[in-house]
Amino acid sequence: MHLFFRLRERFPDLSSERDFSFSRHTTVGCGGTADAGVSPTRDELIPLIDFLREEGIPYCFLGAGANVLPADGPFRGAVIRFNRMNELCTDGTAVEAGAGVPLGTLLRTMRDRGLGGLEFMTGIPASVGGAVVMNAGTASGHIGDAVSCVTALESGVFRTFSAAECAFSEKYSIFQRGLAVVGVRLCGKDSSRTENLQRTAFFAAKRSRLPRGRSMGCVFVNPPQESAGRLIEACGLKGMGIGGAYVSEKHANFILNEGGTSSDIARLIDFVKLRVYAETGILLKEEIRRLPKCT
Repeated sequence: MHLFFRLRERFPDLSSERDFSFSRHTTVGCGGTADAGVSPTRDELIPLIDFLREEGIPYCFLGAGANVLPADGPFRGAVIRFNRMNELCTDGTAVEAGAGVPLGTLLRTMRDRGLGGLEFMTGIPASVGGAVVMNAGTASGHIGDAVSCVTALESGVFRTFSAAECAFSEKYSIFQRGLAVVGVRLCGKDSSRTENLQRTAFFAAKRSRLPRGRSMGCVFVNPPQESAGRLIEACGLKGMGIGGAYVSEKHANFILNEGGTSSDIARLIDFVKLRVYAETGILLKEEIRRLPKCT
């Protein structure tokens, strides 16, 4: 029986879709299809994962799909999304947000309730959960800087991680080891609406200078005291392309996709890494997450 129907039979109330398209659900716009995409509530997540593990069915997690490169071809398993975990409330300067809350919604809600401190994330196309997993941010700060604690699924139970236990560093957190983030408690700052709007406009203007088009955002983590984009540009790689993928002429740490495949993009990433290493001795670390093919 097709996985979609097995899931419908086992979990009749579960939000699910057959033949989940990675190209339609990622910002880079490529990749194959998965047998099923599912959006469990928090209460449904544990029994769902228990079932998938017991049946030996592969699965992966997907947030807003912004920092992800899915593989071409089929994924014979389930894609677990978090968009139904969208609770959002404030208590003083504390903010409780479910993993599926879009960052834009989080920032607007904070502004409406007299809170700020995360305006530097304006325009980042991520969900709260994905942002925590990737410790998303900019040169002005990262979401981990504002985290009080995170609730995640580990070994079949929900566990609360303190900020220190999250092991946040440059575009990294402990949750990249395969833990499912379901919610986060953030520390906001008192902010007038006028101040918040000014800071939001400032960061929106900065982000407007980034390349437009289908991409994963920045591909590589900046090395210590260095810029990945500057290194790539210094190696003469702006405009370099493979298939439908090419290094942006505007910002060399962006790879844009104009009808390319995941294989095109992966080959270009590997080429850039090799060239930069050969010319500078610096091995760039990927910021993006590659989703494997599973047949």
